[in-house]
Amino acid sequence: MSVHPAGPQPGADAKQPGPEQLPGRRQAARGLMLLVVAVVLVIVGTVTLAVVRSEPRTGSSVPAQPAVPASPVAAAPASLQASVETILSEADEYRIGLALADVNGEAERTFGDDETFTAASTAKVLTAAAYYHLVENGEASLDEPLGDYDAAFQLKAMVNDSNNDSWLLLMDAIGYPRLIDYAKSIGVTYDPEQNLLTAADMALVLKKLYAGELLNQDNTEQLLSYMQDTNNEDLIPAGSKAGVEVHHKYGELSGELHDAALLTYRGSTFALVIYTENPDGVQDDGQADVIRELTRAVEDSLFPAVTAPK
Repeated sequence: MSVHPAGPQPGADAKQPGPEQLPGRRQAARGLMLLVVAVVLVIVGTVTLAVVRSEPRTGSSVPAQPAVPASPVAAAPASLQASVETILSEADEYRIGLALADVNGEAERTFGDDETFTAASTAKVLTAAAYYHLVENGEASLDEPLGDYDAAFQLKAMVNDSNNDSWLLLMDAIGYPRLIDYAKSIGVTYDPEQNLLTAADMALVLKKLYAGELLNQDNTEQLLSYMQDTNNEDLIPAGSKAGVEVHHKYGELSGELHDAALLTYRGSTFALVIYTENPDGVQDDGQADVIRELTRAVEDSLFPAVTAPK
């Protein structure tokens, strides 16, 4: 009994294939079909791979790239004037002097009282620079005994911990005449017996320190390192926004409360000095508040938020 393949029968005039022809044609048809399937699978695989590569995995996110200004901030914008003046007018119970200097240029601005204040411990930066200057000239040594420790220890204690005993030892080692002459050589009028500076004087000291105009690179970096994580971070550092690097030296004495800082953000560095005095001769919480408020106003103008384009 023979079995014919299923399907429609050919017409009477069609030539019937012989038994030897059917297997060959079936194999050719099957081979062609396999080839078509293989091509389709390759195309599907290629498209799928492209989709996988172009889309994040389920549950993952593509990190947003931070937007960076095209160039560093060159100078404080004019809008800063109104912001600072508003704060000063609301805190008119205090005498306040503010100075701002761009370490990369000539932009310098002052606000409020531009007369001298009792500089308190902010002047310790000037004393430190003067001693390092003597070391670089071969007139002093960091290993020199001062008190119970060496000069290197006293420098760190004076700036980082605001130790007054260390300050007195270093000023004695320098000598008042040499300290006065050093201050004059960098453009500042300073008498250590009176300890008076304007906010602009202190801004100039910080600007020249950061720019490397006062000390060699190693001593500059060491002094700046002492101006971070100090024993009082509640003034300019507390008012500063996230991402701003702060080097500073605060000062307090009777009714005086000051902070003098270098603010670095996205390639720009400014010296910001805020001196405050309570005429009553006693510090109060409002002075610290106004220092932090002025810091925020200055940073909002100098370092505006930059959003990435959508």
